[in-house]
Parts: sequence; C-alpha cells; structure tokens
Amino acid sequence: MDRRESAAEVFDALGERYEELFGEVPGQIEALDWLAARLPRGARVLDVGSGTGRPTADRLVRAGCEVTGIDVSAAMVEAARGRVPGARFEQADVRTYVPPGPHGYDAVCSFFPLLVMDQPEVAAALERMASWVAPGGYFVMATVPGDIRGLDIEWMGHRVTVSSLSTPQHLERLAGAGLEVLRHHTASFRPADPLAGPEEHLFCYARRPA
Repeated sequence: MDRRESAAEVFDALGERYEELFGEVPGQIEALDWLAARLPRGARVLDVGSGTGRPTADRLVRAGCEVTGIDVSAAMVEAARGRVPGARFEQADVRTYVPPGPHGYDAVCSFFPLLVMDQPEVAAALERMASWVAPGGYFVMATVPGDIRGLDIEWMGHRVTVSSLSTPQHLERLAGAGLEVLRHHTASFRPADPLAGPEEHLFCYARRPA
C-alpha cells in the first residue's frame, strides 16, 4: 500500500504554490471582510491553518487586529513570518494546541485546515476551536463539506487521506459548542491548476453570545 502523506508533509512541499492557487478564494475574502468590519482595533484573532499568512493574517493585521497564526507546516510558518511580520506565527497542531491565557480570542478563523485528518478529529477540532472564542467573539470557517471518512485521494500531486463532515453536521457541532451560526453558504471554486479539480466550499459565520 502506498504511504499517504501527512498534512505537514503536503504543505511543506507545496509552500508558496498553495498561496498562488488559493490565496484569493472569493468566499474567503468575503468572510474576512465581514469579520474585519465587526472587530475593533486590537482584537485578538487566532488563525488556524495560517499557511503563508495570506490572505487571512495579512488582511486582519491591516485591519488593526493582533493575529496569531498556527500551522502544522514548518515551511508555511517560515513563509508567513516573512510575509506578515505584523502577526505572530508558530508551528502547532489544532488537535493539541493550548491557547495562552484563559480569556479566549475575539475571533477564530479556520480556512480549510481540518481535511487531512480522521473524521472524529475533525469533529473534536471544531469543538476545540469553538471553545476558544470569547463571549461576544466570532468564528469564521471554510471547508470542503461531506460525510466522508478516510477517503484516499490524490490532491495537487500528493497522496492523502481526507475526512470531513456534512454541512448539517458542521452546523450541529458549532451549535452544540455554544455558537450561534449567523449564516452559511456553499460556493464552487476551481483552482488554476490541472492537478487541483473544482471544489465545493462551505463557509460558516458564527458568534458566541455575549
């Protein structure tokens, strides 16, 4: 059996190419503009799966936020530190990350970091991220939805095993974690690369009641 690559291995290899293909996903830009319009200057934001720092950390730093990004890929963290010096980045896994301090974040962003893991881990990561949102704070996320567990695929030239939750399952998990889902929608996106086919993206905007 061919060995499947971990998320860290995949994104270490992709590096800046990922930003070229996925740095301007329209639904993600819309979500970031929506979030930035609701956060005060100095808001503390956690960007889970921060990649090269663009577009998420870059846009939020420009909006006056204090951004911390975490990513499993050392190459991505190194790139992000160079691209967005106004944010803080560290190599960390959402499944084990422990935020500093007891007060949570004014916003948590999660754009596509959960796919290369097992389905129970996806569900647990959603609940962990939701728990880091402070009262009155926001959670915005995007993923490729589907009730999928352990599906072996080739993506961007890499053999990976992916899992996800369906749209209703995402909404149920977020609500069960105490967040109010304000809106959600799906959109299709086709990266400009023959190695990456069209994707259906689910975007969720949520808030923890004050």
